Formats: sequence, structure tokens, C-alpha cells
Amino acid sequence: MVLPSTRKKARQLLVQALYQWQISGSDIGSIEVEFFTDNNMTKVDTEFFRELLHGIPRKLDEIDGAYEPHLDRKLGDLDPISRALLRMGTYELSFRIDVPYKVVINEAVNLAKKFGPTDAYKYINSILDKVAMATRATEIKADRKSR
Repeated sequence: MVLPSTRKKARQLLVQALYQWQISGSDIGSIEVEFFTDNNMTKVDTEFFRELLHGIPRKLDEIDGAYEPHLDRKLGDLDPISRALLRMGTYELSFRIDVPYKVVINEAVNLAKKFGPTDAYKYINSILDKVAMATRATEIKADRKSR
């Protein structure tokens, strides 16, 4: 069983790794090695970390295409942390249906509060909420009925 704390730590490292990838253009494999060398990964969901670290670049056009229509600015105008968080959240909403949509959005919002620019968390919340409506409509509808 995966502990929420190990998944949370994986997301924290992942936003940093994606930031590094976006800024430096370094090879994902090299970034992975660096993170496993420089960080204590014993309390990290490493399988999840690896999946998203490699999966996001592999499916980048599909991921960016899922959230880009909801932006109020050009994709290139997003700060790198917000872009990394939107990519992470959209990946999870699209490809990790085992993770509840509320968890995906909440984790991205918390990371935006920690790493993002002032008030970025509000923007991240708004965009991922719209992505969730498109990708998880059935789950959202069921959740609202159960209240």
C-alpha cells in the first residue's frame, strides 16, 4: 500500500525535477539520476515519481492540450512552476484515475502555495478544476450526488 506521505514527497520532488527539466532542457534520465543521488528517496513513492517524470514529457502535447484551452494567457507566459504543476495535475487527472480528483487538485494547490508565485494556487485550482470537469465528469457527478 502506498502511503499518502510518500506520494506527497514524490510530488514535491517531481515539481522540482520538472522545473529543472523546463529550465535547463536536461535529459530526463539525467535528472532522475541526479534526484536519486541527491535526495533521500526512502520515504518517496519512487514508482510514482518515475512514472510522472517520464510520462509527462512523453505525453506533453496531449497534457498541454488538455489544460491550455482554459488558460487566460499563452502557455509560454506561464511561470515554470505553474506550468510544472498544471502538467503534473493534468497527467494525474488524465492517466491516474486511481487518484481521486480532489486529491490531485489539493496537492497541486498546496505545492503552488509552497513553490509558486503569490496567488498562483488560485490559478492552478481554477485551471485544474476545469480539466477535472473534462476528464473526470463521472467521478465529479457521483461525488456531488453523495453529498
